[in-house]
Amino acid sequence: MAALIPDQTTISGDTLQRALAQGVLTLRQVEMLRYLENTATGLPAAAPSDDEKFRFINGFGDIFVTIGIALFLGALSYFAVEGIGGAGAGFTVALASWLLAEYFTRKRRMALPSIVLLLVYAASVFSGTLIVMAGTEAFNVSAAAKDSWPVVIAGLITIAATALHYRRFRIPITFAAGVAALVASVLALVIAIAPDFAENYLRPVLFVCGIAVFALAMRFDLSDPQRLTRRTDIAFWLHMLAAPLVVHPLISGLVASGNLNAATSLGVLAIFIGLAVVAVLVDRRAVLVSGLSYAGIAFGSLVRQIGLGEVMVPLTLLVLGALVLLLSAGWHALRRRLFALLPAALVHRLPAHT
Repeated sequence: MAALIPDQTTISGDTLQRALAQGVLTLRQVEMLRYLENTATGLPAAAPSDDEKFRFINGFGDIFVTIGIALFLGALSYFAVEGIGGAGAGFTVALASWLLAEYFTRKRRMALPSIVLLLVYAASVFSGTLIVMAGTEAFNVSAAAKDSWPVVIAGLITIAATALHYRRFRIPITFAAGVAALVASVLALVIAIAPDFAENYLRPVLFVCGIAVFALAMRFDLSDPQRLTRRTDIAFWLHMLAAPLVVHPLISGLVASGNLNAATSLGVLAIFIGLAVVAVLVDRRAVLVSGLSYAGIAFGSLVRQIGLGEVMVPLTLLVLGALVLLLSAGWHALRRRLFALLPAALVHRLPAHT
């Protein structure tokens, strides 16, 4: 059969995007075509210099459209609040975001506007439902702590709304938005059912939620170790959500007092190094970004304790900057060294390395 297919030039990415937008090809077919093209030489499809790629912006047109979206939806929200109230405004903005996505996401396949529209849609559904359930007092922290059931219901409705959005538009960040709503519902449910337990153990609950989100992200990562399909973009956004959920409850308690002793500071830095090892192994940098501020606080405390308080800030920034640059330069070399210590079966399942 191969001899019957005429030899043509390589199909460009723009052509594939137009075929996708016009319904000639499905997204799965486009992904498989790209995979076949990348593996035509028998080499790994994306043997990369930087494995953590995702499509955030296609060009300045994305920025231009996003500015227009912000202006339009901001003004629409104002007039909706004045005309029909907060709950109606939330649902109106959500509907407008969906309709705009029909063109800019489904037809034009614009990356940044699609992300913004999804986030506005999810936030608007959540806030609109919350106002319906509890009024504007729902946004008062103390009032929400007394009655968190509206947050539980708003989170569940937002999950359903984002599921419908993903079914229609297939935007990778939708998974993270839905999971964020689920985490909010879980935390609110714990507060509603066991307020005393939540008051004492909210950080551990948040940490468990972060580990669960990280495990979900790794499930997508492990199913696509070469990072060829949409699953890797879904995993990227889930890692972005999991990172603060894991890092904040793990370290914030140690630095909350503001007066760290040497042992505590070294403990924070040790936790940061452990998180860095995990980040390098799974080839995801989000957890490092989330932990940088805490590492800076701990290192600054050590600098102050050894009598260099007058240069604490610039010296801390210098060391953190050097650390980031060194990690960036030696990322793949460090991965290879760490992989040499792991079982071969696990190495083959982790993201590809060079």
